[in-house]
Amino acid sequence: MLALHERRAIMGLLRGTTTRLVSSSSSAANKVFSDSKSAEFLAAAGSPSSIPKLNGLPEVIVTGRANVGKSTLLNAVLGRRNLLHTSKKPGRTQTLNFYRVGPPPGQLILVDAPGYGSRGRPEWGELFDYYVQNRAELKRVYILFHAKHGLNDVDRMMLSSLDEQCQASGGLKFTVQGIVTKLDTLRDSEITKAIKTIQKDIFEAAPTCLPPVITSALEHPHYGVDQVRQSIIEACGLGKAELKVFRPP
Repeated sequence: MLALHERRAIMGLLRGTTTRLVSSSSSAANKVFSDSKSAEFLAAAGSPSSIPKLNGLPEVIVTGRANVGKSTLLNAVLGRRNLLHTSKKPGRTQTLNFYRVGPPPGQLILVDAPGYGSRGRPEWGELFDYYVQNRAELKRVYILFHAKHGLNDVDRMMLSSLDEQCQASGGLKFTVQGIVTKLDTLRDSEITKAIKTIQKDIFEAAPTCLPPVITSALEHPHYGVDQVRQSIIEACGLGKAELKVFRPP
């Protein structure tokens, strides 16, 4: 568990560089995510033709390099231990998986995408690209980055591609935000440098990307999970947030 001085150090580092969420967003998040039993798997899509037509609810999609801790984080966000299967073997998720969030008929849809990178198959990337380019309900793309490993060239290419689409639409189609996972894998002395480097790399690859949320889903209580929930609520138009965009020194 993160010690008190670690938490203070992180908050001091991130003050003014991350998403500040106001009370309306927090209240809405509590209502939507308070009943974990209301989160429900709806459908899986392995090809563009099988992407489901749902009820027009706002959607967010979550992606990241294979084995970045996506399923563990999303289980924590949804308040369920095993709604999404977790595995130490990369590439477990092979389809776009759609989850309803909130009591029926739901408040929003969370989409779990296959991991990309050396363990991700080309067709998974094609499916993701098709969804992002054509899904009218999409409000935000979340990209996960491992706190210890930072960004690699594939991450940068993914960010750059999404950034170009955001700029082309003037940010009206969807927004992009990073989530840093597995903060608990860093030593005390590594936290500040690692997070600053990740923030700088994100901004250089994607100037329009929103400031990242820092998380550890293995902490008890979970670190940063409430901020992810509030960010999702804001993205879907169910709450408000004050955004301060990170600018590297």
